[in-house]
Amino acid sequence: GDSTRGFASAAGNILINDRRPSAKQDLPSEILARIPASQVERIELLRGQVRDIDLQGQSQLANVVLREVDKAAYRWRGSARYNVEFGTTTEGEISVADRWRDIRFNTGIQLRDYMRGDFTPTTIVDSDGELIESRFDVGGFDGFRGSANLNATSRLGETTLRFNAQILSDERDGGRVSDRMLETAGALPTQEQFPEIFDRFDIELGVDVERELRPLLTGKAILIHFDGDTESISSQLSLDEVGMLTRERVSAEQALTTETNARVEFIWTGWAGHAVQINVEGAFNSLDNSLLQTEDTGTGPVVVNVPGSNSEVEETRADLLIKDTWTRGPYEIEYGLGAEFSTISQTGDTDIERDFEYLKPQLAVIYAPSEVNQTRVRLWRDVSQLDFSDFVSSTVFEDDDLALGNPNLEPETTWRLELGHERRFGNNSVVEVTVFHDWVSDVEDLLPLSPTFEAPGNIGDGRRFGIQLETALPLDRLGLAGARLDISARWQDTSVDDPVTGEERVISDRSSPGKLLPLAFQIENEYAIAIDFRQDLEEARVAWGWDVRARGERPFFKVNELDVADDETEFNMFIETTRWFGLKTRFSADNILDLAETRDRTIYVAERGLSPVERRERRSRERGFRVELEISGSF
Repeated sequence: GDSTRGFASAAGNILINDRRPSAKQDLPSEILARIPASQVERIELLRGQVRDIDLQGQSQLANVVLREVDKAAYRWRGSARYNVEFGTTTEGEISVADRWRDIRFNTGIQLRDYMRGDFTPTTIVDSDGELIESRFDVGGFDGFRGSANLNATSRLGETTLRFNAQILSDERDGGRVSDRMLETAGALPTQEQFPEIFDRFDIELGVDVERELRPLLTGKAILIHFDGDTESISSQLSLDEVGMLTRERVSAEQALTTETNARVEFIWTGWAGHAVQINVEGAFNSLDNSLLQTEDTGTGPVVVNVPGSNSEVEETRADLLIKDTWTRGPYEIEYGLGAEFSTISQTGDTDIERDFEYLKPQLAVIYAPSEVNQTRVRLWRDVSQLDFSDFVSSTVFEDDDLALGNPNLEPETTWRLELGHERRFGNNSVVEVTVFHDWVSDVEDLLPLSPTFEAPGNIGDGRRFGIQLETALPLDRLGLAGARLDISARWQDTSVDDPVTGEERVISDRSSPGKLLPLAFQIENEYAIAIDFRQDLEEARVAWGWDVRARGERPFFKVNELDVADDETEFNMFIETTRWFGLKTRFSADNILDLAETRDRTIYVAERGLSPVERRERRSRERGFRVELEISGSF
């Protein structure tokens, strides 16, 4: 299911008619995209406690208020994206918002026929910097992704019912071909092939029931269930100098995931100036992973045992939170105490069961002396959601490596402290600065098991501190009418004691590989910056803009390897118009600079930093410049 912990952790800062959708996979931004603009009455910016809305720790919320409608409204979108190196991706979607009897609903389908690929030159040098091997990889994947969504709301007397559903299917196949050349006398080129087949099917259902139980007391019950089935077959084919197959390795894996969240919320506003809330949540998460790996060197396939790969992991969890939001003049104080109780068990290759208990206090103070100034201080304890794939083992053929699982992994807990200030200049200009400090216990990183193998594990206590800037700046005063510049920037420093060298270092970035663009902003690295420019030329009914993104390198500390990933600068542009036929036509150019994602692997003979360097691999992966034409409309 989702990587966030429970429904509360997945709640964002977007509301629809005062309420968050009862969904985790179907993101609020995607739900909003399916709502025609004609059905939006207004968008409210909520700062501080308003009505009986649960802030969920947010300093401000965007509330989309819908109109009462009496006829259907359709929204559609189609696009074609051309990558100058790898071909065309087409995408389309259509949604309808309507009312049937007393049920207001929005439903839609999205279809995507996609491709992606990359070029990856790699050089390998020895400990003296002498070239020992050159590689050139070409990757290419074709896939088809489809999803269907339904969001519905109805009232039965004084009770409000909401239902959300999403079905998603994603299939792709392709692979990578790696041409390799040893830099030795008389050597001839060889080739490694890495074909892959991937198939994923997910379904999520969510329902919530809300009503006023008595004057000034509101109750809400939420139930969300998710099922996912992911199957993949990855292979490695080794061809010698004359193209003869010398080895074939195949790994067939299936992961069945389940997540169920049941939650009840009570909000009482009968105490003047206060909103008292009680939340009770129960959750069940599971991963049933199976893997079969074989190796054939010419005598027939032989099963290879991958320890810890065939396992089932289950977690049951109960959460309780009692909190009060006290409004007194320009001050708003939110204080509460939460408790969490969970049991994690694993069966199969490993049999183990463990219990965990955590207290989760929280305190937030907001001072808003005027509509344009707001200062907030927030302190709370956070418990991370474990990635169940870290409990099971898998193979990484491309790196000729084994990713071991750890059944003894524990949740990382963090005391978080934030101090932020927001200053508004008119209706469209804002500057927000936040400084933060995190005290992290049981840092989730890589734990050494031997001089050459490691597994995800808890490596001790660490800390994280930094500053984040968010701005929205109209540029009319600079002579650019209708123009706006949005800037997001983050800098941070982290530290933890390295379990291999014993020295202090930064915390590893363990963000998931895969989709690169747009460059992710909130990851475990030193800095990230995103700048977005847009200008609306109202008389011409044209808008244009650009965005640029950059971020710092992402180190990953293995027991015998230092793996550092980095990116060049991402730059995109667009122009759009509504001049023709009542349609919105948008042309964009993405990844104009054809940024390279670089990877620098320093591999040691044994423990990193304590033994000599064996070799160093340097690669640069490029995914190509893209142009896209998108047309959308509603009726």
